[in-house]
Amino acid sequence: MPDTLQHLGATPVLVCASDGTPLRDERTATDVIGDGFGLGADWVAVPVGRLTDDFFRLRTRIAGDIVQKFVNYRLGLAIVGDISHHLDASTALRDFVRESNRGTQLWFVPDIEALRTRLAQD
Repeated sequence: MPDTLQHLGATPVLVCASDGTPLRDERTATDVIGDGFGLGADWVAVPVGRLTDDFFRLRTRIAGDIVQKFVNYRLGLAIVGDISHHLDASTALRDFVRESNRGTQLWFVPDIEALRTRLAQD
């Protein structure tokens, strides 16, 4: 299944397919950002399966680099899926997720419906 533009409420969201190229660095993030802009998205929803384990190891700085790319282009990023096993392994990641979910640029949500609800609240 290809990445598709969906309207979650009034918000255009590029919903990435779970079997696409993993977001492993700034270059792959830029490719997804370009796809999102090309389709007119305000947000990109990336399934957890499209992220490498290094994304969740904050010391690698991969998460920070990828998120910064989305911030620079003013495109929201939602990580969609269960990350509980990553959270169980890292207090720093739990703090990062909690702070991200308080903001307006990066959210970690369990599923697309949770993202739809969150977008409707903003």
